[in-house]
Amino acid sequence: MGVVVGETAEIGDGCTIYQGVTLGGTSLYKGAKRHPTLGRGVVVGAGAQVLGGFTVGDGAKVGSNAVVTKPVPAGATAVGNPARIIQAELDVKREEVASKMGFSAYGVTQNDDPLSQAMRGLIDNASSHEHQIALLWQAIETMQANRHEAACVPGDAARREHFEADKLNQLVGK
Repeated sequence: MGVVVGETAEIGDGCTIYQGVTLGGTSLYKGAKRHPTLGRGVVVGAGAQVLGGFTVGDGAKVGSNAVVTKPVPAGATAVGNPARIIQAELDVKREEVASKMGFSAYGVTQNDDPLSQAMRGLIDNASSHEHQIALLWQAIETMQANRHEAACVPGDAARREHFEADKLNQLVGK
């Protein structure tokens, strides 16, 4: 299957157009804008048909096999035949619920990589240990000050946490 792009169609930067897509016209008048204009970052699913001289806004998505005959606002999603616009707020809520259930449309989530999971576990563990050690040294200093005894805390003791777990987690992709 190929992709059909009409002669007056315009495609913005960063668009993804899957197989079998038609960017077709609905008017027979030559010279008139009769094919769609895709904004930047638009995704058009496999087999979709976008028909007419209107604009699909920046960042919009057109579902697979949808038949779009009306403008699609920026950031919106159009699905079905004839296409209907899915509200962005509902889409965000749906994604939140799906992520809570562990569902991913492409079968990959941020938590799937076993190496990243292991690294995050080690980073969290090391951070926790450093925190506990700092608390122990602080407790020893407090006890020592109350008894007016000679210093027993080594000079190189880590009394404060210096472990940068956030930076390491960013490197791992948390």
